[in-house]
Amino acid sequence: MHAAYKAAEDKKAGNIIVLNLTNISLIADYFIICHGNSDTQVQAIANEIRKTAHELNVNVKGIEGMDSARWVLVDLGDVVVHIFHREEREYYNIERLWSDAKVVEHA
Repeated sequence: MHAAYKAAEDKKAGNIIVLNLTNISLIADYFIICHGNSDTQVQAIANEIRKTAHELNVNVKGIEGMDSARWVLVDLGDVVVHIFHREEREYYNIERLWSDAKVVEHA
């Protein structure tokens, strides 16, 4: 989780939030939610997360949405990263959908 967060941060992802979904969802233990300001930035964030996962021998189970780059989902198993284009993040507001989850603070 920390490596994916750092990879997103390295590519200047906006408003990175980590939600702890343990005991709330069977989908994953953590969601990392962030956004980019352009299609290119969204793709760069996703590619950096994929590259970092491979370097750490973490299996990337799937990546969806790279072609449109409006909402890219990177499935790392226990961690799912949602990388939105800014407008889509505001529209879908998945933080609100998972409001029961605790926000994990990063220093």
